[in-house]
Amino acid sequence: MKFGKSICVLNVGGTRYAFTREVIRDFPLRRVSRLHACATEKEVLELCDDYDRDQNEFFFDRHAQAFVFIMLYVRSGKLRFVPGVCELSFYTEMLYWGLESAHLDSCCQKRLDDRMSDIGLDSLSEGDVVLSGDEPQSPEETAPRTALTGRAKWLEKVRKTFEEPNSSLAAQILASVSVIFVIISMIMLCASTLPDWDTAKRQTVEEHRIVEAVCIGWFTAECTVRFLVARDKWDFIRHPLNIIDVIAITPYYVTMAMAGAGMPGAGLGVAGVILRVLRMMRVFWLMKLARHFLGLQTLGLTLRRCYREMVMLMVFVCVAMAIYSALAQLLEHGLDVDSPNNDYASIPAAAWWVIISMTTVGYGDVYPVTIGGRVLGGMCVVSGIVLLALPITFIYHSFVQCYHELKLRSARYARDLSEEMLQ
Repeated sequence: MKFGKSICVLNVGGTRYAFTREVIRDFPLRRVSRLHACATEKEVLELCDDYDRDQNEFFFDRHAQAFVFIMLYVRSGKLRFVPGVCELSFYTEMLYWGLESAHLDSCCQKRLDDRMSDIGLDSLSEGDVVLSGDEPQSPEETAPRTALTGRAKWLEKVRKTFEEPNSSLAAQILASVSVIFVIISMIMLCASTLPDWDTAKRQTVEEHRIVEAVCIGWFTAECTVRFLVARDKWDFIRHPLNIIDVIAITPYYVTMAMAGAGMPGAGLGVAGVILRVLRMMRVFWLMKLARHFLGLQTLGLTLRRCYREMVMLMVFVCVAMAIYSALAQLLEHGLDVDSPNNDYASIPAAAWWVIISMTTVGYGDVYPVTIGGRVLGGMCVVSGIVLLALPITFIYHSFVQCYHELKLRSARYARDLSEEMLQ
């Protein structure tokens, strides 16, 4: 900016904000930061609605309250909708200032996706909205900022490649390779429990070691790279799937270290059992497939959003189980002194019968023999059906919403990927 005072005033819908030129230059909002590169008033008026040279004030005829929330995002990094303002109107304000739907918090992204779906805008993208003053910047304008953020952009690109399988073609290829290694690892894990596995392993010991080493090496490299490019290392460490990764990978290296030291794992007693338990944690690598399949993503998102309903369901079942277990123990064992039913000798033993009856499984290993016990069993089955059905409606509607939201997001990723490949 080669004109005006050193203090710049932004007037958004009557609300004034004062910033220095340096702050304007590095401002997170693209429209504001582009003011610094303007050399004439004509260029300034392409970005704002009016300009006062005397006061060095830039006027934007935009929603003042929406800009307040956008400024909160600039300060705190969290962007949410303005209460009482239409989601699409606020989204238009975001696009005007250079923000995208990805900057919204996840709850607000869901609201935006639902709103766009309600009015039939499933295919709307940021590129479909043309706003005045949002023409592409010239290489000369973008070069300084690229130089400042080149490394950060590269790390973000690598992070998306490993964390978001639909973000690019390279990410899709990497995700496919990861799925192949997960499947191979699961096949090896399942086959290792077969009775003839030890014999086959002794005959082809080198091949088995190579396959296992390659799989573990891939998972180790993947986990290491994801940790290095993670935005927040502490959040990465606390993530349950990452903890499972470390727990599942560690036994292999511990076993190799002990083998190198001449200590076979089979002779370690409790330590050997612990290693086998940790090695079995590899089965949770199947959860990695949730990053690549829409159905598993929908299931996980539904469970996270319906945890209150799930807790309510568990409370219903536990209360009913406690009541019916006590009554069943009394009717089948406590009142019949001469020939008590030993399957109901205690309330915990009766609880097993209650839970398989309420869920209408009925293994048949435990059943009542007295008239009172059979009547109680009928009541237990009917009440179980009713109690299990009560929260199902809420969970079903949440599942449908989550599926639609993820399907819309997947379509948006696919569209962005197609545009990237055509460029």
